[in-house]
Amino acid sequence: MEATLAFPLLAGLVAIALFFDFLNGLHDAANSIATIVSTRVLRPQYAVLWAAFFNFIAFLFFGLHVAETLGTGIINSAIVTPQVVFAALMGAIVWNIVTWVFGIPSSSSHALIGGLVGAGLAKTGFSAIVWSGLLKTVGAIVMSPLLGFILALFLVLLVSWIFVRQTPFAVDSTFRILQFVSASLYSLGHGGNDAQKTMGIIAVLLYSQGRIGPEFHVPLWVVLSCQSAMALGTLFGGWRIVHTMGSKITRLNPMQGFCAETGGALTLFAATWLGIPVSTTHTITGAIIGVGAARRVSAVRWGLAGNIVIAWIVTLPAAAVVSALVYFAVGLFAH
Repeated sequence: MEATLAFPLLAGLVAIALFFDFLNGLHDAANSIATIVSTRVLRPQYAVLWAAFFNFIAFLFFGLHVAETLGTGIINSAIVTPQVVFAALMGAIVWNIVTWVFGIPSSSSHALIGGLVGAGLAKTGFSAIVWSGLLKTVGAIVMSPLLGFILALFLVLLVSWIFVRQTPFAVDSTFRILQFVSASLYSLGHGGNDAQKTMGIIAVLLYSQGRIGPEFHVPLWVVLSCQSAMALGTLFGGWRIVHTMGSKITRLNPMQGFCAETGGALTLFAATWLGIPVSTTHTITGAIIGVGAARRVSAVRWGLAGNIVIAWIVTLPAAAVVSALVYFAVGLFAH
């Protein structure tokens, strides 16, 4: 698979990448709609339509910095071959399916990054890794939920102070409307950060095959294809994970849902503008825990939150191991 790939095989690899993007939308639909569903502002079937629309139009609002990081900033683009891309995608897809089946809100993003790292290591060893980009991304594993937590906690305290003289009914009514805004912003952030990861993978594959010219860039058709695949995945919804995200961690009212979504959205906007591929799962979970902790520490089911953190820690190495095994298996069949 080291030589230039025939068009049908190249198209097949692009299709696998788009399938991962679809799975990402399916897997992470819960992140976009968990709070607006759990507060009963929108029924799940309407919530996924709402989220899918804003997932799709996200490319109109953000640059492609995250796609560039994924394409050239995790492993050296010079060592990327179709075999590397295939192995990376399969590592991410297998881990995504495992966590989806068991209803674990792990990170599709870090599964993909783990897949890239595993395939790169299998091909050329540690020289494959772009350490600056990888360390920035690993740092965001800690920082994105922490920032989501702090922003959501601050927003709850600020909103509570502003509306202190309002009746609970008036506050509830106001934030039922405002949750449409916060859910839209969060879905924009989700589409802006997550769809770009697959764009980066497809673009570096095309670049390695000499299909997009001498300079690395993301063609418009790749942008539109990835946004569409993610929106379609969101439409199908990850109902198992919706239950975990929306009610098991902490119970939310519309005001708290607004604060969680807004805190999460602000975190995603900042990360996307900085070109850092973060996990929407990490971000919204941190924000939901922040909202619950603002009420009282015992409102958060910390045991479940701890299990989710363990899943986060396991994701990168698990996807890396799977992708490395796939890389070696493909090598055996290719010779």
